[in-house]
Formats: sequence, structure tokens, C-alpha cells
Amino acid sequence: MRARKMHAEELDIDVSLVRRLITAQFPQWAGLPVTLVDSAGTSNAMYRLGADMVVRLPRIAGAANDVEKEHQWLPRLAPRLPVAIPVPLGKGRPAEGYPWHWSVYRWLEGENPAVERIAEPGLLAKDLAEFVAALHRIDPADGPPSYRSERLAMRDAATRHAIEELHGMVDTDAATAAWDAALQAPARPGPAVWVHADLQPGNLLIVRGRLSAVIDFGCLGVSDPAVDLIAAWYLLPADARGVFRAALEVDDAAWARGRGWALSIALDELRYYRDTNPVMAAIARHVIHEVLTDHEHAA
Repeated sequence: MRARKMHAEELDIDVSLVRRLITAQFPQWAGLPVTLVDSAGTSNAMYRLGADMVVRLPRIAGAANDVEKEHQWLPRLAPRLPVAIPVPLGKGRPAEGYPWHWSVYRWLEGENPAVERIAEPGLLAKDLAEFVAALHRIDPADGPPSYRSERLAMRDAATRHAIEELHGMVDTDAATAAWDAALQAPARPGPAVWVHADLQPGNLLIVRGRLSAVIDFGCLGVSDPAVDLIAAWYLLPADARGVFRAALEVDDAAWARGRGWALSIALDELRYYRDTNPVMAAIARHVIHEVLTDHEHAA
């Protein structure tokens, strides 16, 4: 099977390519079945390899740059985190017409959470806070800048463009007001910390309602810790956000920046994926609604 395309510059990736790559570079796994993983992920195509591994291939050049970073840093971070994260088993080379490095990881069990089906949102909020706090405590020395390491103000033009382009799909007046409020939040005075920077449903796995793994570290790096607060609006219902915030002891300024990050990211995702990725578009719509409602109540 072939991975669904979402980008104009995306490569053709299918089961046959993955089998050829594995056979040539990891012959010890050549006889294992290869099946497409049904995922709403946007940067990498994933194929299950046997029962306990997954092959992850960048779809676009921008994602290819993340492979080296993940192989360097994920094994170092994993022992310091309270839940599983992907640890590479092998790094593949460009071959068979595929131009970039790629990875083999251990398969991690679990399912992506959905806000409307979380049995114990308060417990998930605590699990998320524990993961975020542990990641933020790790020494950031020599860590690369996160994909989302800029100040919110640097996203202003792109965010306002997204709001304009989504006229008729979102409440543009309310979105503009919420974005203006986020820009007024004071900047963080302290140093940057390790952040995941993309804590949304497709990048988390849960087992029996509890967080079991965090995946897709393509945005990994050092940045303002407020970027990881997007989990509050991407994953948690309103009544569980307070649990998450209290566990992390987040002040008003950081909460406002986190809300701004969630709004900016969701607007851009809805603008970009509205016609190509219905799952991502639906999540983005939900986040925008939650952020605007939250901002209205806070005003």
C-alpha cells in the first residue's frame, strides 16, 4: 500500500520500497511482513515491520532533517522520562531512489487519545504534566533549537494570514482578539528548556486511559516551555486543564503564551490540511474552538 500524499513536494512511498530498503540494509529483518500504518501523521510515512518494529520514512525534505537529531538525542532523553518514547533500532541510508536517511524503531503499543473518549481526563492531565515536567528538567546544554523556538511575535504575520484565509470557516474577529491577547503576554525571563513542541493527539499513545508513550519528536529542541502547554487545548477537556496547569505550576503569562501557541498552530494546520487531511483539520477546528471559548471566559 502507498502512503497518502499531503504535500505538493512529497515523495512516493509504498510497501515495495520499504521491503527493498529493509532487504538491502537490514537483511536480518528481510522476511518480516511490512504493512502500512494508518496514521494521520503529516511528516513521516510509517510501516509496521513484523510484530514489534516500525519503519519511519520522511515524506518531505524538511522532515528528513529530523532523522539525525532523533538518533542523537532520543536515546539520551529516554531514560529520564516517565513514559516510553521511540528509541531507534537502526538508521537506514538513502537507496532505491529514496534520497534521505530513515529509521527503524521499536513498535510502541497504545492508541491515540480523543478528547471526547478520554475516560479519566484528570488522570491523563496528571500524566501529561509529569512528562512535560520531566522533559523540562533535563539539562538543555548543547540541545538544538526547537522547530518552534521563535517568540510568538515572530509568528504574527503568518497567523494573521491564516486567520484571513479561514474567513467563513472560523470566527475571524474572535480569533484575532485571542491572538492579540496572546501577543501581549510577557516573555519568559528564564533560559530555554527541552520541549517536545507538538503535544497533540497523534503524537501520544494511551493504554487503558493512561499515557503510555510520547512519539514523533520532529519538533524536539530547546525553547520556551510554554509551547508544550498546547496539550491543554489539543488534548484535555476544559475541566481537566486546571489539573494540568496546577501540576506544572504555570503562571498567567506562560498560560497565555501557551494558549497563543495552540491557536497559531491550529490555525496554520487548518489552513494547510483542510483539503488533504480530514483528521488533522478536525483536530485543528476543535482546538480553535476551545481556545476561543477559553479566551472569552478569561477576558
